[in-house]
Amino acid sequence: MADTSYTVHAVAGIPEVGPGDDLAALIAAAVTESGLGLRDGDILCVTSKILSKAEGRVVRADDREAAIDAEMVRLVARRGPTRIVQTRHGFVMAAAGVDASNTPAGTVLLLPEDPDGSARDLADALRERFGVAVGVVVTDTFGRPWREGQTDVAIGCAYVNALMDHRGTIDAFGNELLVTAAATADELAGAGEVVKGKADGVPVAVIRGLGDLVTAEPGLGVRPLIRSAENDMFSLGTTEAMREGVLRRRTTRWFASDPVPPDSVRRAVAAALTAPSPLPDDSAAPENGTVPWRFVLLESETARKAFASGLALTDDTVLERAPYLVVPCHIATALPPTDFLIASLGAAVENFLVTLAAEGIGSTWANADPAAIRELLALPDGWEPLGVIAIGKPAEAPSAQTPRDPEDFITVR
Repeated sequence: MADTSYTVHAVAGIPEVGPGDDLAALIAAAVTESGLGLRDGDILCVTSKILSKAEGRVVRADDREAAIDAEMVRLVARRGPTRIVQTRHGFVMAAAGVDASNTPAGTVLLLPEDPDGSARDLADALRERFGVAVGVVVTDTFGRPWREGQTDVAIGCAYVNALMDHRGTIDAFGNELLVTAAATADELAGAGEVVKGKADGVPVAVIRGLGDLVTAEPGLGVRPLIRSAENDMFSLGTTEAMREGVLRRRTTRWFASDPVPPDSVRRAVAAALTAPSPLPDDSAAPENGTVPWRFVLLESETARKAFASGLALTDDTVLERAPYLVVPCHIATALPPTDFLIASLGAAVENFLVTLAAEGIGSTWANADPAAIRELLALPDGWEPLGVIAIGKPAEAPSAQTPRDPEDFITVR
């Protein structure tokens, strides 16, 4: 039976840590002096800052932003000077964990090089010193989407399973759990932070009474807690998602067989409708509003195959391979047709394609005979198609885009 109660103890008396210090010896002295000691099944929550200091991760950096640049692998979001980034460890956090507090002026403190390795080395040293089986969780402070305030989470651990998977077990009502997985290491980190505090200078807490969570082997560390980019529905902010969509957008000619979610297409149409329109608000076409574009969605396989076969752009057309087709049209208005009207539909289509790309959906915008499209789709009078868009999940990763210097495309007067 699992333990049903536990206690959390702050470990005071640990001096200021410097490069090369034996952290296990310092913690051992503090827990012994306090009378707490260490027992089988104890779990130590250790603030990452003291590990970083002991490992010499204090670096000279008059410019904290440059240190963040060096530690990050991907910008996730930015608001003013604040950056949420992904570190090389895989953590998504503010400022890549680069800390300018609790460190001498002109220096910054970086996260441990390998937090899981740091946890393992510390746990092994304490196990040998005390002759007991203990676990170690390395903690750092994170903010959280949709929630105010910060809390400690695990950035490294050893001899503790970071994730407790309950899928396949049965709850008290006989229901099989299908998605439940407890972030055990994060829960332990939060419990330890309650007694460590943010400004009390207490970097270690001992959790006692949860021996069932301590394992015989070091385990996988925090890797099971790190959500992969393809499974993260919220890795990008709105602005960043749009920019990422622009960078991801490629012409896709080979599609996977996966169906395209209709809601994704409708979100893309909504984005298209935000493009600039050439019609004034007081145009003589009130029935059309100020948006002279329409989108024909070919969602059914029957409609797609009949249309692609009838259009027959080539013997092996991309339209026949795509799981979804869209025909963008501009519509007749009381204003005479102009190149600007057609160009405005191009702007709407660009919004459409970029929004799809941000959701991982590829596309090809193919030229086709407008008269043939009108006939095949029996379009209303006044609807003028501008090609066909084939969309779907790319069958392979897109090739890297060749960087272009914008200055090569700019003339200033």
